[in-house]
Amino acid sequence: MKKITKAIIPAAGLGTRFLPVTKSLPKEMLPIIDTPNIYYIIKEAVLAGITDFLIIVSRNKTAIEDFFDINYELEMRLKNSGKEKELEMIHEVANIANIQYVHQKEPAGLGDAILYGESFIGDDDAFAVLLGDDLISYEEKSAIGELIDAYNKTQGTILGCKEVPLEMTKKYGIVTPKDDPSKEIFEIKDMVEKPKENPPSNIAVLGRYILPNEIFKILKETKIGVGGELQLTDAIKNSLNNRSCYACKFTGERYDIGDKFGYIKATIDYALKRDDLKNKVLEYLQQLLK
Repeated sequence: MKKITKAIIPAAGLGTRFLPVTKSLPKEMLPIIDTPNIYYIIKEAVLAGITDFLIIVSRNKTAIEDFFDINYELEMRLKNSGKEKELEMIHEVANIANIQYVHQKEPAGLGDAILYGESFIGDDDAFAVLLGDDLISYEEKSAIGELIDAYNKTQGTILGCKEVPLEMTKKYGIVTPKDDPSKEIFEIKDMVEKPKENPPSNIAVLGRYILPNEIFKILKETKIGVGGELQLTDAIKNSLNNRSCYACKFTGERYDIGDKFGYIKATIDYALKRDDLKNKVLEYLQQLLK
C-alpha cells in the first residue's frame, strides 16, 4: 500500500459571500490575523505527511501563486534591513511543500475541479482533498491526519465529518450511517447533498476527504447534478456499491471561512491562541461585554 503524499485543494470558487473584497482577492487568501487561510490548510496536510499539492484556481486567483512563490526583492529588503525573523518566515512559506496549479476553465462543481487532478495523482492508490473554505484547528494530529489513519485501517473512501444542528443540515452533505454513528469511524450506506427536509442524520461532510484513484473514472460517468454542476457527492454515492465508505469524525474545531461569522469566529479564536495578542483581545472583549 502506497503512502498518501498528494492532495488536491479546490480553490476556484467565486467567493460571492465575501464580495466586494473577493472581486480581486481569493477567499482562500483572507487572512486569519496575518496568515492566509490556505496556508493553514497546507500546513495541516504537511504535518500529516503530504508533500505534493495541486491547487485548482480560476484565472483571477494569481494571489495564491504569488503568496507561495519566492519574492527576491522582498527578501533582499528584509535581509538588508536585518529583519531575520521576517526573512525566515517568508522562506518557510515558499518552501513548505511542492505546489502546482491548474486553472479550472469555469465553475462547474467540486467534482469537475477534482477531475483536473487526474494526471497529477497518476497511479497513486488514494489522495487527500482539502476544501479551501474550511479551517480546522488541531492540537496534536490534524484532521486530514486522522482521515489518513482511518484510510490505513479501512482502505475505504473516507469523509471528514462532524455533527451539526438539525436546522443546519440543509447546508451540507449529510450521511446515512450503516453502523453505529457514535463511533469515531463508522461505515455509511448513503449520503444526500443539502437535504431540504427529513435529513437521514445530523452528521455532515465538512471539507476533508480521502478518495480512491477510481473516483476519476466514476466522476467521468456521473451525470450533472444540483446547480448544473458535477457533484462529488453524486460520484461518491455511485461508488458505494464497489467500495466501502466511512465517516471519520475528526476532533478539531471547524470554521467555515466562506461565511462571515465563521471568519470572525476563527479570527478571534486564533488571536486568543497567540501570546502577542490574547491579553489585548481578552481585555477588549471584556470591555465590550460591559
